[in-house]
This record gives sequence, structure tokens and C-alpha cells, in this order.
Amino acid sequence: MGFLIRLAITAVALWITTLIVPGVDVHGRSGGNTVLTLIVVALIFGVVNAVLKPVIKVVGCVFYLLTLGLFALVVNALLFLLTDRIARGLDLPFQVDGFWAAFWGAIVMTVVTWLISVIVPDNLDRR
Repeated sequence: MGFLIRLAITAVALWITTLIVPGVDVHGRSGGNTVLTLIVVALIFGVVNAVLKPVIKVVGCVFYLLTLGLFALVVNALLFLLTDRIARGLDLPFQVDGFWAAFWGAIVMTVVTWLISVIVPDNLDRR
């Protein structure tokens, strides 16, 4: 149940990001198509972050230390761009227009995901 809640939170955060950040868009043919696209892209984003982010943190730990953690913003933007490339490869109507859209999109995604996670904890099935 926790996985589905986290997936829904990420999909909602992605939707809010498409509303706030110019250059991050979902072009579904219908409302249902857009929701399905958001869910699939949220799943891709989760897998990319789960697989690559720990590896990048270990390999790039010197850069994290030298930049006092600001390198994480660049890494998040690049992972967001990778999510865009994978979504395009799967022919999903999701698009990120360049590095700066990915940079701001990743920041908004992080903040919105955190805010929603504070409101809706992912351990509802343990109550």
C-alpha cells in the first residue's frame, strides 16, 4: 500500500510541476490519458531515482562535499532530464524543454512531494 501511495504522491507532484514550471508539459489526448501518463512518468521517475541516485551519490561524493550539496540540484535536474528521455522513448506525451526546465522542475517536484508526504503519510496501512 505504501508504494501505491508514494506513486500517487509523485504523480500529483508531477502534475503540479507541469502547472507551475514552464517547459515541463504533459500533452494527453484526454483526461484519462493524461492521468495515466502522469502515473507512468512518476513510476519512471521513481525507478530512475531509486537506481541511479545512490550510485551517483557514491561516485560524486567529492562534488557534493566541494559544493556543499549544491551539486545535488544538478544531479536532480539531470535525472529529471533522463526521465524525459525514457518517457519519449516509450512514446509518452511528456516533455521537458532543456536543462533549466528540468532544474526548476526537479526543485518543484522535490518540494511538492515533501509537502504532500507531510500531509499524507505513506504508512496508512499500519494504523
